[in-house]
Amino acid sequence: MKRFGLLALALVMGGALAFAGGSKQQSSAAPAKAAFHIGIVTETVSQAEDDLRGAEELIRRYGRVSDGGMIQHITYPDNFMDQQEVFISQVSTLADDPLMKAIIVNNAIPGTAEAFKRVKEKRPDIICIAAEAHEDPLVIQQSADLATNADFVSRGYLIPWAAKQLGAKTFVHISFPRHMSYESLGLRRQIMEEACKDLGIRFVFVTAPDPTSDVGIAGAQQYILEQTPQWIQQYGKDTVFFCTNDAHTEPLLRQLFTYGGMFVEADLPSPLMGYPGALGLDLSAETGNFPAILKKVEEGVIAKGGSGKFGTWAFSYGYTQSAGWGEYAKRVVEGKAQLGNLADMWAALSEFTPGAKWNGAYYTDANTGIRARNHLLVYMDTYIMGSPGKYLPTTNQVIPEKYYAIKFAGN
Repeated sequence: MKRFGLLALALVMGGALAFAGGSKQQSSAAPAKAAFHIGIVTETVSQAEDDLRGAEELIRRYGRVSDGGMIQHITYPDNFMDQQEVFISQVSTLADDPLMKAIIVNNAIPGTAEAFKRVKEKRPDIICIAAEAHEDPLVIQQSADLATNADFVSRGYLIPWAAKQLGAKTFVHISFPRHMSYESLGLRRQIMEEACKDLGIRFVFVTAPDPTSDVGIAGAQQYILEQTPQWIQQYGKDTVFFCTNDAHTEPLLRQLFTYGGMFVEADLPSPLMGYPGALGLDLSAETGNFPAILKKVEEGVIAKGGSGKFGTWAFSYGYTQSAGWGEYAKRVVEGKAQLGNLADMWAALSEFTPGAKWNGAYYTDANTGIRARNHLLVYMDTYIMGSPGKYLPTTNQVIPEKYYAIKFAGN
């Protein structure tokens, strides 16, 4: 897989965060009537708050369609696996708006490929972006103009590498069969296991309830609360824990602060992912200001004795994917950016992540060796809270080629 140049926006060094707020302060006044509309489809607050807040930032900048603005935001059901047809209908109905010019789905859950297919049947001109695609790459690539993921290949190596830097002896991976059936998540797990072996770290896979199952989010979270102390007792405090589901993150962090253990970064990293709830923080005054959010979260982690043991991305991945790809789609429609142009993509993302380093690559299928020109994998440097160096040089690491050759073995 060819590597692409970094988006080098001057890496922040030292203890102070020397970059501006996570969103630029602009007038909230919407134009009298937008010339075109952009649809953004996200999960609810209970499943992925960051994704939703990114959509709200677009509304803050460009106004709601109902008020004459540009952005049409909808959320899909929490139990989306049982209501796929509802979700597909929600997305495809957006194409009935004659002014609709782009649709972004974040997270692009199963059913997104079919939804985009129906959108294209109605309106081939609508730009369809699948952010953090859950479906197999070859499936989503067929109907999306652009599919994106946190780089599940590179991070499969880099997260265990970061765990090694924190002094981890064991790496515990928490997930469930539905997630492990996705190529992006299942392949990353395989790479993590191989990387742990090469790095001299014990790899352990444990199964937890799926929040979309009958137990729901509350039941899945209760399981994590009950099991984490036992896992720490069994595997030790020099263990890094990783979970593939957002709803699992907060209860996991809560127990790690209480009983010990370490955490490199979330599946979809953000200082808002799990940390505020686990630390009991009120961040309403810091909404949208990620340097301020990170500062407050870091202070909370340090107060819990977690210095050097807990990490994140300095800016929310989910927030950036909603807001960044919405901004990118707007620029493409306006003729200010080109569809598929990497420089334009990095520029749109950097609108919401000043001071951070990105790296990325187009997805290459391990079976065929074919590189997809409409499927981008991205990642950012890992920020370790309470650590003197702050950032691990994640984006500077050279990842051994052997990991790109690992093929998805299935669930």
